[in-house]
Amino acid sequence: MCFTMAQVDPHAGLVATGRLFSGTIYEGEQVYLLGAKREYRVQQVSIYMGPFRDAVPEVRAGNIAALLGIDAARAGETLVDAAYKDKMVPFERIKYITEPVVTIAVEPKHPRDLPRLIEVMQKLSIEDPNLVATINKETGEYLLSGMGELHLEIACKFIRDYGLEIVTSPPLVVYRETVTGEGVNAMAKSPNKHNKLWLQVEPLEPEVVKAVEDGLITDEMPKKKVASILHKDFGWPAEEARGIWAIDQYKNVLIDVTKGVQYLREVREMIIQGFRLACSSGPLSGEPMRGVKVKLIHAELHSDPAHRGWAQIVPAARRAIFGSFLTAKPVLLEPVYKIQVSVPIELMGAVTSLISRKRGRIVMTEQKGHLMMVTGYIPVAETFGLASEMRSATGGKAFWQCTFDHWAPTPDYVAKKLIPELRKRKGLPEEVPPPEKFIDEV
Repeated sequence: MCFTMAQVDPHAGLVATGRLFSGTIYEGEQVYLLGAKREYRVQQVSIYMGPFRDAVPEVRAGNIAALLGIDAARAGETLVDAAYKDKMVPFERIKYITEPVVTIAVEPKHPRDLPRLIEVMQKLSIEDPNLVATINKETGEYLLSGMGELHLEIACKFIRDYGLEIVTSPPLVVYRETVTGEGVNAMAKSPNKHNKLWLQVEPLEPEVVKAVEDGLITDEMPKKKVASILHKDFGWPAEEARGIWAIDQYKNVLIDVTKGVQYLREVREMIIQGFRLACSSGPLSGEPMRGVKVKLIHAELHSDPAHRGWAQIVPAARRAIFGSFLTAKPVLLEPVYKIQVSVPIELMGAVTSLISRKRGRIVMTEQKGHLMMVTGYIPVAETFGLASEMRSATGGKAFWQCTFDHWAPTPDYVAKKLIPELRKRKGLPEEVPPPEKFIDEV
């Protein structure tokens, strides 16, 4: 069964809806979610009759079922009989044409409403997978990320419709960090100094990043299949292709190229966790990394498991990645919209000059009757207030739309001002730390 929708019913809780492709699902059955890697018991099976749900004893293949009790279900999840969880592979993931690139901080007007606000934000992010609700543990902010200003305005309206009075910050752009060169082989010791990890960072090939984005390569796929694709289709050395350990949500990969390291299998999950932590908040500005290849080169681990636990290995892996990252010519990536404007011919100059003034570029103009179709690219950071400026420049005669298109390196003169601002907002020192802060001497 593949879920196409997850909704939160105020009385029944999460309702997971999807098509059953094989077999029969019935109330009380033990099922397994392949993506979430969790087992559940189906509490109720229903079918939709128009907008209403009617409980039934079972649903057979070919029908659309609504299930209760599957709390971790999300759109695109695959459900199988628990007895076959080790033999099945998930359906292809749902691909979204965009990703959240604008964020606002949300807080309740009355502190007593905080638990309800958290509940409503989580519900919104379940029902709309393009909305992401997070809590910044460093600053205590409750953040809501979406595809643009209008998307977030609609989300805030839904929150207010639940009877919550909220205060929101001005919209902020989401950035990414990446590298443009090969970093040093950085060594970091664990806090107890009994373990050493050597990791190296380099850019991930753009075509591999695109393959991850398109779902051709995923973390859930069998590692042999991933290795075959990387070796045959992208020309990776066999050693690196076979050594894939993890692919994270931000399109970064972790590769093991070590040889003969004792106890490595026991600490594998700890190193992966350190990798995920490092990639979720990079050393340049605290923003997630993107398109980074991380290689585990070597490790020296203590023979006693008590001295190589999570509290020792995870920080060491994170520090080594940070150290190598800062030596690999790091850059800040900004999201870029594709903008398409339909405007009368005599006003085309006003539109093109407005886009150029906002660090945008025009890639195509095409005449259709008495209108000109202008297509270009414009940084998301420059689009706040674009609606009023476009109306002013064209007398309200232009129609346009913006869709997220790609990530691009932020110009140096913008990044120099932007990075300290991002670090300050996250409660970090304004100066980017030197690599030596994270790299230990042998």
